[in-house]
Amino acid sequence: MTTSCFHCLEPVPPGFSAHIQFEGQPQPVCCTGCQAVAETILAQGMSDYYKFRTDSAGKVEELVPEQLKELLSYDNAEIQQDFVSQQGELQEVLLSVEGISCAACAWLIEKQLLGLKGVARVDVNTSTHRAMILWHPQQCKLSDIIKSLHQIGYKAYPFQADDEAAQKQTVAKAYLRRLGVAGLMTMQVMMFAFAMYFGMFSGMEDNFEQYFRWISLFLASPVILYSAMPFLTNAIKGLKAKQLNMDLPVSLAIFGAYAASCYATVMSVGEVYFESICMFTFLLLLGKYLEFRARLKASEFTANLQKLLPLTARKLLPDGEQKIVAAKSLQLSDQIMIKPGETIPADGVLTSGSTTVDESMMTGEHLPVKKYQTHQVYAGTINHDGVITIEINKVGQNTLLNQIIKLQHNALTKRPKIVEVTDKVAQWFVACLLIFASITAVAWYQIDPPHAFWVTISVLVATCPCALSLAIPTALTCAVATLTRKGILIKESHVLETVPKLTRMAFDKTGTLTEGRFSIESISILDKSWQESDVMALAVALERYSEHPIAKAFTEQLVSPRQLSDVEVVTGSGVKALFNQQPVAIGKSAWFGNHSSFAQATLFVDDQPVADFYLADKVRHSAPEIIHYAQGQGLSCHLLSGDSSNAVKDLALELGLDTYKNACSPQDKQQQVESWSAQQHIVGMVGDGVNDSPVFNSAHLSIAMETGADISKNTADVVLLNSDLKSLQTLHLVAKKTKTVIKQNLTLSLCYNGSILPLAAMGLVPPWVAVIGMSASSILVITNSLRLLKL
Repeated sequence: MTTSCFHCLEPVPPGFSAHIQFEGQPQPVCCTGCQAVAETILAQGMSDYYKFRTDSAGKVEELVPEQLKELLSYDNAEIQQDFVSQQGELQEVLLSVEGISCAACAWLIEKQLLGLKGVARVDVNTSTHRAMILWHPQQCKLSDIIKSLHQIGYKAYPFQADDEAAQKQTVAKAYLRRLGVAGLMTMQVMMFAFAMYFGMFSGMEDNFEQYFRWISLFLASPVILYSAMPFLTNAIKGLKAKQLNMDLPVSLAIFGAYAASCYATVMSVGEVYFESICMFTFLLLLGKYLEFRARLKASEFTANLQKLLPLTARKLLPDGEQKIVAAKSLQLSDQIMIKPGETIPADGVLTSGSTTVDESMMTGEHLPVKKYQTHQVYAGTINHDGVITIEINKVGQNTLLNQIIKLQHNALTKRPKIVEVTDKVAQWFVACLLIFASITAVAWYQIDPPHAFWVTISVLVATCPCALSLAIPTALTCAVATLTRKGILIKESHVLETVPKLTRMAFDKTGTLTEGRFSIESISILDKSWQESDVMALAVALERYSEHPIAKAFTEQLVSPRQLSDVEVVTGSGVKALFNQQPVAIGKSAWFGNHSSFAQATLFVDDQPVADFYLADKVRHSAPEIIHYAQGQGLSCHLLSGDSSNAVKDLALELGLDTYKNACSPQDKQQQVESWSAQQHIVGMVGDGVNDSPVFNSAHLSIAMETGADISKNTADVVLLNSDLKSLQTLHLVAKKTKTVIKQNLTLSLCYNGSILPLAAMGLVPPWVAVIGMSASSILVITNSLRLLKL
């Protein structure tokens, strides 16, 4: 008798003898690698892994010197730029992990890594075989994390889109292999079955008929023991994890029928239905494969984004020569030349030339965008008609393209509450189904014993709630992909649920309802001892330190700014500093409580007003349209602005807003939104400035403009990559359509299960019809969700 390895469950080679101690009993292992891993797991107090795992741990391979060198290379800062991102003091990486097979694997990986000094967080996704890890780079190295995983039998490496594509290709090939075996053998078994059904073997001796039964058993076995094995494996995994999954009733049907037919063949009694279970398995696999292809299509958009990046770049050397280099090798401050028609390989600032750029991959807007010197360009966008030179300012995980991919990945991995509810409903549905099938079997055994078994199988298969479990995730995946394609970046999983529930929308003014491109209309000198040129020079010097859109109106002035010291940016008020040891400041007119005007900015010296600046800002062309749309949908629209000038009132009247409030501090905005929430309103906030970050945390839904401050984009639930307010209408329409599609999917799946259940229980649904019905309902739900990709 062959002995299996305790760790990887593979056979122990003849002549090899090694053991580990588990719960006081010696357990055999197949190699020194498995022995070392098992001893590591047990020594660290993680023996529960062996109690709760639902699959083998995988064969352990020794780390050869070449692999060790590759691991150490992951600690190189330049190499890490491709896959490691900075999160404050921590670093974050997404690893692909080979060998994950169940929830016990996720538990083991998390416990192993959290035991390392410096590892702050570990999130393992068992469906994608990925692990998101946050760690302190000063306390722990990435190579240590990967080696630690290898010690317990898991091979890990940084996630790359090409690797994911290869893995999906492998899954597709596995489906086709199993389909091929099932299809080929089903045809062979069907030939014997039809012959027996139509009396072609009548007159033959009984032993010949029995001979054909044995041939059918021989032909059907590969279908059941190979093609159908994933159903049984997944069912067993679910039971060990104390969960009733969709594969349980299917496995009971397939392997129950196979066992009954085998018994009938061996004992020469009753009927055999090898052809039915072969066709049954083939149709199930075909449905699963079509489902896999449909889900693959829904997730293609994110994978295709990564493929937009070119492989090479034209780098400019210090001596003026050009050199073709790998795009991945580009570093910060490198100068690269891009010719017309070429794809931009990295984020950078235009240093020479001018052009138009196709940014539709980010914004969904196909009109070319004009770019001049000092303008930012992004990796993956296409240079249209000019020869330009850019200086790289972002590489690797910090590029906008990779940030979009990462945020979309995070949004799809977080589970909305409604998905958790339907998963629980599906589990209870499976439990009720098993009870109902048992009652059906007992009842039919009293009525028609030979027919009871097949009626029960029809009940198990026909009412399996596969479509119910697919109803919401597929719709959400398609909706997020569509919104990303249209330049609307969803960062949080609750967004599509929250948008249709909104009752109030609050808008910031500058840079949101207006373009944020200010120009100075006039200057009012309040202290006649100051010259306008000196006032302007001091104002320019102060505004250089501000990120507020108003600051650009000053920094674009052609004056020589003054030298300042002890500069401090006061959020919601302005900027203050020392000039020749004298306190100076620029900001709100009422900042120091001794001056009040309708100016957009006031210059103070020794806390006394010196000059008022009056600025003009154009209203966004899409602002009237989106306000009209929102109010037409029953949402009240409000303006919360830090601007203390008359421009706030004028804008509110021009756009027909319900209310407005000016001179708001960040705390004022936050308190206003919280008071609305206390009145049971669902509030959305749209803004772009540093002072919008606090209110974003209080709003039910926060939306930032791409042109806004980084802190507001980091805090927001949604980022409008095209900075176009019309995207709010698109977001609302897609969210409403998604809600409708989800309702349709749930109605479709529940109506199907509710109607097929009594028919199957009455014996009116043959097993093969049950298979087609179950697969058709799942494919119909996915196809309905795919309509969201066409919006």
